[in-house]
Amino acid sequence: MRVHLVCVTVGVAALVAVGGTAPVAGAVPGPEADLAYHGSAAMVSGRVDVRFTPRNHGPAAVPDATVRLRWSEPLANRQVLPGGCARSGVRVVLCRVGALAADDVGEPVELLVRLRGVPSEVLLDIDTVWSGGAVDRNRHNDRQRVLVLDTGDAYFF
Repeated sequence: MRVHLVCVTVGVAALVAVGGTAPVAGAVPGPEADLAYHGSAAMVSGRVDVRFTPRNHGPAAVPDATVRLRWSEPLANRQVLPGGCARSGVRVVLCRVGALAADDVGEPVELLVRLRGVPSEVLLDIDTVWSGGAVDRNRHNDRQRVLVLDTGDAYFF
């Protein structure tokens, strides 16, 4: 135990000696921003049309952001995704949102994905996976969960 304490002390001293700072309990690692995603999703015969607009309520800008879209059903093997979007798993697509100034709206994101088969419903989860180091303490509006029925109707979030 004593050796462990000495190592921690030496590690913190070395960090400070090279111009760093020792970690402070409760310190916020980056500027605070509040990302939100609002849009709609509609499904017809296993094709899900998702459209949403990112927004940063501030107070700080977000230098770059990425949103994750997860479906409860697996996606078809072949997808044609818009620029800035990439498949990340059997049920996951990541889309780059880009930089967002404080109190600003980003470029709309629109994608059409095909599911494997033709389910009568699919659950879509949307959340931020990268915010360029900004901290979002209000995670309620950047995490969306939408039940989309195969009716062709738009379900808003």
